[in-house]
Amino acid sequence: MKIDRLTPTAEVLRELGRRLAHLRKQHGFSQQRLAQAAGVGIATLRRIEDGRDGKLGSWVRLLQPLGLDASLEQLLPADFRSPRAEALQGARPRRRRAGGGAGPGFVWGDGKP
Repeated sequence: MKIDRLTPTAEVLRELGRRLAHLRKQHGFSQQRLAQAAGVGIATLRRIEDGRDGKLGSWVRLLQPLGLDASLEQLLPADFRSPRAEALQGARPRRRRAGGGAGPGFVWGDGKP
């Protein structure tokens, strides 16, 4: 399942829990062994894998023994660059000139000043 900005939080937690369980098995960890290596209770790990717990501290501890703690940098990078945000920061409000014209000496249509 792909997670996007419209995915409900409960479904995001369930999907992340499924992914964690899959990674745990790929790395050859039992639930008990991973919980012990991470310093969290096995009940906490089970809740996370079931999508019923989303405490970030527990996630960080669980990702470390799996060697995935470096991937946390992608979650909230220190140097996040957003072209939209940069454009909004640099944008200046446009001011309308008094009289609605384009400036002194401007004449609408084919007329000459």
